Amino acid sequence: MTTVTSTVIRRGRARRRDRVLYQRLADELVGLIETRTLRAGDRLPSVRTYSRQKRVSLATVLRAYQLLEDRGYLEVRPQSGHYVSAAGGQLAPSPSVPRASFAKEEVRVADLAWELLARVNDKGLAPFGIATAAPEHYPAGRLSRILARVTREAGAAGVAYGPPVGHEALLHQLGRRAVAAGLALGPDELLVTNGCTEAIQLALRALTRAGDVLLVESPSYYGFLETAESLGLRVAEVPTDPETGVSLEHLEAAIRRTRPRAFLTNPNFHNPLGFVVADDRKRELVALLARHGVAVVEDDLYGDLHFGDTRPAPLKAFDQTGDVVLCSSFSKTVAPGYRVGWLAGGRHAQRIRKLKLATSIHTNTLAQLTLAEYVSGGGAEHHLRRLRQAFRAQVADYSLAVARLFPEGTRVSRPRGGHLLWVELARGKDTMELSRRALARRIGIVPGRLFSTGDTYGHCFRLNCGFPLRGDREEALETLAGLAGDL
Repeated sequence: MTTVTSTVIRRGRARRRDRVLYQRLADELVGLIETRTLRAGDRLPSVRTYSRQKRVSLATVLRAYQLLEDRGYLEVRPQSGHYVSAAGGQLAPSPSVPRASFAKEEVRVADLAWELLARVNDKGLAPFGIATAAPEHYPAGRLSRILARVTREAGAAGVAYGPPVGHEALLHQLGRRAVAAGLALGPDELLVTNGCTEAIQLALRALTRAGDVLLVESPSYYGFLETAESLGLRVAEVPTDPETGVSLEHLEAAIRRTRPRAFLTNPNFHNPLGFVVADDRKRELVALLARHGVAVVEDDLYGDLHFGDTRPAPLKAFDQTGDVVLCSSFSKTVAPGYRVGWLAGGRHAQRIRKLKLATSIHTNTLAQLTLAEYVSGGGAEHHLRRLRQAFRAQVADYSLAVARLFPEGTRVSRPRGGHLLWVELARGKDTMELSRRALARRIGIVPGRLFSTGDTYGHCFRLNCGFPLRGDREEALETLAGLAGDL
């Protein structure tokens, strides 16, 4: 064994020990909170003091405190320190981890998705199904004023076809913003698309052909499964921890057994679980896939909606081969109705650009120009800060309400960003039936059956927290909890 190899192995073992250590420290503190040794309002030792007490590094204590903050057990008070949250110990347990199967399944969810979502997305329903947010969370007035001016200034160019790759002004802003996410993207790999969905579809069309195997996390966003079905791909699902993400051991086992062409993943604030993959694991994940020659399509749609202090880096930041295709859009952060997305294609960029030209020619010029101007100023960052604060508060409200209202045995995810919760009822509960009963009461949810090729999640559902929990929505959630108890 070479010295370099030995060093890499030792570093890998050290990272794993560090992960175990901070998680063990966090679990110890949870035990103290849940047994009421530490109570709501109690101040925890400072990071430096606790590191001395436990004889661990400052970084280990910081990661443990951050983990507990994300789970709702701690809150940070500026200039004061870490305190036990009023919500501490009142949250439902985290969802369970699915068993591994690695079956290469044909996907058949489109008909079911269409049947359910056509009704769930009805604006007259309590909006717990569709993954969107209250209109007041978006800068509609500011965008309208920019759009009016852009329309006047663009003149005839505003209604003509634009460059297939996207307008130069928006491409410049995308490149500039990428730097803040730890990326250096060349202009020759960026492409503006009609939302993140088109970006993912173009990437998969460039990387796969009908009959190929696509790896996805389990559970996985139903839109991924619909896309795979439309392209004739077979899907292999990899068990995914609801707090840390996909298991690298299971991922490698799936690669060896199924010989996939690509891995479609959502590592930053996963839909529907809400986790974020740690940087060290992202690095290992990208390296593992590169060793096996498996391309990556990364959905970073929720990356700007972090609850922590800093935006997590995408997988693309650790890409050394150009085989990670990064996809995102402004749909969850600025303007859902504009349908403006983008991708960074790495070494596959030229192939993807040709597919874009053959598919939709270009993306709405006026929407691109409006967004380019909006994100170029400081107002966009102020908006994002407020949006993150709103979503964090709303997710906490819904999490506590689920723990209080839903029947015994209910589990709920601990999102670290975004505005979605994954709710797991007791085994034997049927959320397809719950969805039907809820629709009859004007309440929309998305049953877990849509997030897998099989029936692994028949007792789960996704709950949207994008709207404040008050008034009619609070009553609707109480009704939904009662229906769940009657199953």
